[in-house]
Amino acid sequence: MDEIAKQARIGAGTLYRHFPTREALLEAVYRTEVETLATAERKFAAAMLPVEALRSWMLLFVDYIAAKHLIAPALNTIVGGPSSLFQATAAQITRAIQALVGRAIASGDIRPDLDPLDLLRALIGVSNVATGPGWEQSARRLVDILILGSRPIA
Repeated sequence: MDEIAKQARIGAGTLYRHFPTREALLEAVYRTEVETLATAERKFAAAMLPVEALRSWMLLFVDYIAAKHLIAPALNTIVGGPSSLFQATAAQITRAIQALVGRAIASGDIRPDLDPLDLLRALIGVSNVATGPGWEQSARRLVDILILGSRPIA
């Protein structure tokens, strides 16, 4: 914790006032990543065409997977494990992708039988190989493949 305070250029007391334990800091980092995804859904939906908003959010989800892998070992040390933390935040992620896919379906850019969670599951599957070299580039290509494969069948 002292090293984190030093790198953040704040006093250790300031860090401990906001995050009294290492676990509190890790949980805050994870929750911030999830909130970034939720906020991005609304921002992208307001500023982009539906299919582009979906694509941009999915690319951001790849970044989320990368961040999650960096902190996952530490999250696993939280008392009771990370499962309760993940369950509490999963609804935010699910709502975001459902909203984006719903807009893309309504615009006709995505086939109407697409289950938004199928896209999410495919991206989460990438996390199983997130330790291999080049996985992030591969995941970004997968986003485009998933978008193309989600287009209406002619």
